[in-house]
Amino acid sequence: MYLKIKRLIDIILSFIGLIILSPIFLLLIIAIKLDSKGPILFKQKRVGIHKTHFNILKFRTMRIDTPKDTPTHLLEKPDQYITKVGKFLRKTSLDELPQIWNIFVGEMSIIGPRPALWNQYDLIEERDKYEANDIPPGLTGWAQIKGRDELPIEIKAKLDGEYVEKMGVWMDIKCFFGTIVSVVKSDGVVEGGTGVMDKEKAAYNKETASR
Repeated sequence: MYLKIKRLIDIILSFIGLIILSPIFLLLIIAIKLDSKGPILFKQKRVGIHKTHFNILKFRTMRIDTPKDTPTHLLEKPDQYITKVGKFLRKTSLDELPQIWNIFVGEMSIIGPRPALWNQYDLIEERDKYEANDIPPGLTGWAQIKGRDELPIEIKAKLDGEYVEKMGVWMDIKCFFGTIVSVVKSDGVVEGGTGVMDKEKAAYNKETASR
């Protein structure tokens, strides 16, 4: 039942967002075109609900010669591929704004597990353990406000599972406003790195075991 309410909220808010943010879209489009050669938008095959595939939309932040279908953290010296405007977009998460369209057409939700790359088999498999592949992926989510790029795959999947278990209005509100705080503070953004929170992983496992 909540998924139907959630979908209605997604449609309304994404439509409003597309209208209100249109001036920002225009400014970013101009900045991207002036900064480097290539398309404005970056399309990438991602995993949606029930492990179906869709093309996620982002503002392009990397050069056109960047290896395709490779997570940033697996690139050798990823900074060499990121454009000047791209660094700003990634730090502020403004590169994610085109996903409002993905939300509007029903491929994503505002809140949910971040959609994995189609070839991130380890993350997809871990999420299967928690039924986190059976709900729409989100623009932001519980794992996003708990560490983002720094989280090891096992912990990211566990947090996605916690979201599935506790999914509701209050959980979505916490994720939404938690994301705003995380973006302002640039929490958990690690270009070229993931899974570096060893101490946090140990603390999380200890906390989980004590429940």
